[in-house]
Amino acid sequence: MDNLRPRWSSRTKITIVILLLALIVYLLYRFSAVLAPLALAFILAYILSPVVNLIEERLHVKRVLAIFFAYLLLIALLAILPLVAIPPLAAQFAELNLDIQRTLVAIEDVLGNQYVVAGRVIDVASIVQQFTGSLQAFLEPVFGQTLGFAVDLISSLVWLIFIFVVSFYLIKDGAAFRSWLENLVPPAYRKDYMRLRNEISLIWSAFFRGQLVLATVVMVIFLVSGFILGLPFALAMALFAGLMEFLPSVGHAIWLFFASVLAFFLGSTWIPLPNWAFMLIVIGLHLFFEQFDLNYLIPRIIGRRVHLPPVVVILGIVTGALLAGVLGIMLAAPTISSARVVGRYIYANLFDMEPFPESAAPALPAPDPRWWEKVFQGINSRIRRTRGL
Repeated sequence: MDNLRPRWSSRTKITIVILLLALIVYLLYRFSAVLAPLALAFILAYILSPVVNLIEERLHVKRVLAIFFAYLLLIALLAILPLVAIPPLAAQFAELNLDIQRTLVAIEDVLGNQYVVAGRVIDVASIVQQFTGSLQAFLEPVFGQTLGFAVDLISSLVWLIFIFVVSFYLIKDGAAFRSWLENLVPPAYRKDYMRLRNEISLIWSAFFRGQLVLATVVMVIFLVSGFILGLPFALAMALFAGLMEFLPSVGHAIWLFFASVLAFFLGSTWIPLPNWAFMLIVIGLHLFFEQFDLNYLIPRIIGRRVHLPPVVVILGIVTGALLAGVLGIMLAAPTISSARVVGRYIYANLFDMEPFPESAAPALPAPDPRWWEKVFQGINSRIRRTRGL
């Protein structure tokens, strides 16, 4: 027919794609200040979505009202936690401030000596000074960007409103937005798009929701074990351990370094052991917990979708730190996992391979967001059987 629209040539398509990519790169550069608040809005929406779904299902209310209740719960939690946690933390940090001078003097005494190993004199002070200078050069840009972002975020009410408004509409209109994106995809590739979207969505949901549960579990474990062992500043170190769970692979090493320093220079608060022996106990128990965390807690709470080789995670953390500060460090693992999914699909299509091969092994089950309900139901049924009900 004469009125048929002519199709674009391959050269025209390539030109349009290059121009669109250039426009996207320019917009990302031009509006880079919006990316961090936008990422926080997506994170908040991911965390609150299951809470909103639960409220909507149990209370039989409209979704807007369920979102309102979820935000009220979040605000109440953020208001209560500081009131409960800050007083004991402030007391422990005050004690740490009193002991810090004694610890620094002890460290200076250890580092000020020269040691002879195999006939060679090792000046520990010069080695530590070089290491400190290199570490400071690496951390300055990281924390400079992060602190600048934190100050801007706290001082500007506009960004806070932006985060809450965007997260509100992401929760409210999430299904419509997903449907709109799905309709943009050509019908021939819609099935592939849906598979990629579902797999990437599982990665990020497992990371955000599972990471909060994992951090809470680790915090409780370290709090109990810290008080049993007499680790100095057990409450602060437990909170620190929970936060370090957001830094996969390197968080354990960071916590162990500070715990070893405290154990060596301050010792246990009640166990009559030499400081060096107490430090070895702390190191041994933490190495055991690290294996328990990597092989049991993380696969069952977060899942294996985000589980990456340590060297890949470390490289991703360094890159994320240089690009986006602490936010980049925290989001390094799910970003790499998502890029792995997309990269596998592109690689398969470039070489005319099947992008979604059927694995011979059964797929790992996705983490159940209501696992805690099943746990309580199991405990309830056992109690009822015990009582003969």
